[in-house]
Amino acid sequence: MPRIRNVKGLKFFKADRNRSYKNIDSLFRGTVDWALIERHVPDMLRVAVSIKAGKMTPSTILRRLGSESLKNKLYFAFRELGRVIRTLFLLKYINDPEMRRTIHAATNKSEQFNGFAQWLMFGGKGIIAENLRHEQRKVIKYNQLVANMVILYNVQWMSRVLKELQANGRRGSKLRYT
Repeated sequence: MPRIRNVKGLKFFKADRNRSYKNIDSLFRGTVDWALIERHVPDMLRVAVSIKAGKMTPSTILRRLGSESLKNKLYFAFRELGRVIRTLFLLKYINDPEMRRTIHAATNKSEQFNGFAQWLMFGGKGIIAENLRHEQRKVIKYNQLVANMVILYNVQWMSRVLKELQANGRRGSKLRYT
């Protein structure tokens, strides 16, 4: 789940134009076109099944749908469905402080890991000079592997030191780190 910043600036979409909401009505900027979604549900399901079955890659479909041509009604149907999903997520996000804390903590952890991996990156000052996608992925995966190995080594080393301290009679808050 993504961290959401500037919720006030995001667009929310109402399910029904005639409905008003007491405390949050000012958040809504538009209405979902349910008829468009309903008209294209079979095509949308066909696309989803094609992705699930591996017959088409998501990137191929995104490329085809990415042309915001007025002729591409399927693009607009997916956009409307995306608006529904995004609005539901944003409403849950606003309403649930625990969800916000979880997202914030997970995002911080991920950002810290990426910063650590970047710090460990060597050769080329962290710049991937390869133009081939599979080579770029290989560099990233190897860098993440090195980062995970360093983390594992540190945890193993710290665990060993803490066990030795406990064996020598030092416990809990009495441990002093120097």
